[in-house]
Amino acid sequence: MSEKILVTRSSMPDLDEYCEEIKKLWDSHWLTNMGVEHRKLQADLENYLDCPNVVLYTNGHLALENVIAAMEFEEGSEVITTPFTFASTTHAIVRNNLTPVFCDVNPDDYTIDTEKIEALISEKTVAIVPVHVYGIICNVERIQEIADRHGLKVIYDAAHAFAVKYNGVSAANFGDASMFSFHATKVFNTIEGGAVCLRDPKIVEIMNDMRNFGIHGPESVTFVGGNAKMNEFQAAMGVCNLRHLDDEIAKRRQIVEHYVSRLEGVEGIRLVKQQKGVQSNYAYFPVVFDGYKMTRDEVCALLAKNNIIARKYFYPLTNSFECYAELETAGAEKTPVAAYLADRVLTLPLYADLPAEAVDRICDIILS
Repeated sequence: MSEKILVTRSSMPDLDEYCEEIKKLWDSHWLTNMGVEHRKLQADLENYLDCPNVVLYTNGHLALENVIAAMEFEEGSEVITTPFTFASTTHAIVRNNLTPVFCDVNPDDYTIDTEKIEALISEKTVAIVPVHVYGIICNVERIQEIADRHGLKVIYDAAHAFAVKYNGVSAANFGDASMFSFHATKVFNTIEGGAVCLRDPKIVEIMNDMRNFGIHGPESVTFVGGNAKMNEFQAAMGVCNLRHLDDEIAKRRQIVEHYVSRLEGVEGIRLVKQQKGVQSNYAYFPVVFDGYKMTRDEVCALLAKNNIIARKYFYPLTNSFECYAELETAGAEKTPVAAYLADRVLTLPLYADLPAEAVDRICDIILS
């Protein structure tokens, strides 16, 4: 059987480069608590993202959960969001004792449908949590216009959008806050990790308290916080990976263009169009099998039979999770476009070192 092709593979620097980066940790024995690598990565990210307020976290989920908490919304308030996302987005809302109100997505780019948001706003609504999916940017102008008119906060789940720019502006700078995931499977990784980029510098202090027990000194604890600090080994991986990120994205672009050359225009196969004004990170390659000779599940099974692992991403929708069955707004039938996509979308293998021959093999199997 041919070598297995996974849906993704983590980018890693040269071993010698990483060892050189962490060598100083053996001298200092400072392994966590915002050491030299943590501070270096924070500065590097603030420069790369053109964002002055970056707070690093041990993972993206805690970053999102904490930034929602930092906004100090009243318990039971409503947050408009999308079910076409990973579990973390909805969990972060619910774990803050807030109620998610699910808005459908638009069929063109799979982001939250801005034409359906206002009908969901009530006197309990306090925020919108949109999701940039697959590196595709939401309609940020329209979302901000709605939020400003109704006095709502906007917190982006930008887990997929690191290094993406819209009209020259980093995705880090939209809304009141943007959360990035640096999980091993992401375009940019720190093994595990994440960050929040904030508009209001006053929220930075609250976020710092939340991730480090509220400790302000050896004898001063002013806030009931938790522990969500990024350690030095994670930060060092990020420092190294960031040096090579632009080259990684360039390689991803070539792979995406190869996929497009093979699959574009095939009846029953729908690809996402490149967004106008967007500098993509080529994070994922989603394909919607819509009237194709095989269903999405049949294509997925056929690829698996040939040792190729694709992913039904996102399936199932978060509003159909068992744990949310009691929510008034739950139920995939209430978001029919998202439900339609979730039954048909498949993300194909994509990572910087994926050979062109592997792309051809995948496409040959799909088109055979």
